[in-house]
Amino acid sequence: MKRNKVVTTEDILLKLCQSVSGVLTSATSSNVTYSAMVQKITKTSLKPDFGCFVLFDGGFSGLVVINFTSKAALEVYTNYMRNMGMPEDELAVSHTSDEVADVLGELMNQLVGHFTNQIRKDLHTHITQNQPKMLSLNKQVNLSVDTNLDRPQARRVTFSTEKGNIFYLELAMDKTEFIQLGEFDITEDECPDDILEQAQQKMKQTQKPPAAKQDNSDDLFDELGI
Repeated sequence: MKRNKVVTTEDILLKLCQSVSGVLTSATSSNVTYSAMVQKITKTSLKPDFGCFVLFDGGFSGLVVINFTSKAALEVYTNYMRNMGMPEDELAVSHTSDEVADVLGELMNQLVGHFTNQIRKDLHTHITQNQPKMLSLNKQVNLSVDTNLDRPQARRVTFSTEKGNIFYLELAMDKTEFIQLGEFDITEDECPDDILEQAQQKMKQTQKPPAAKQDNSDDLFDELGI
């Protein structure tokens, strides 16, 4: 008898870690990695120096928290802005600056968006996210999840920037399992550049050269008897 594939909390956490690492590495053009070890925790919390969190709901509910040290927050912000072409003299120098909060909030939005898209494709379920929130902190704040979790589970994973600065990802979600009952194809992401190129080639193939203008003068002369 065929054994059905089971996706657990740790599998979902791995998808989230891959989204965080992939999005931040691409956005900052620097290597952002995560630990191979995951820590079980009893509750999530926002910690100094900079905390970001976002709630998601749908097929399953949960909370994602990322706690940055000041050095990690500034490194991610600086690398992102440099990658966007921002001059050095216009960059913020403190993690408490509004610009740092805006950038980390945008990156949080991107990585959770990537995660929800992967969940939709890989698990055939749908989750939605709220707008990420960011706080500059000088002491720990315990954050309770304002959502319905029947059997909450919490995990923490350590991330490292290219310069060795540390930040932490925390995930709280329902204890759940997804059991694959049948085979299905996973839709691959399409590159926007490839889509545009295919559309341009299709347009070129369908465009026909303008028909040569026919000289109807002889027919006109015949009709007039000239």
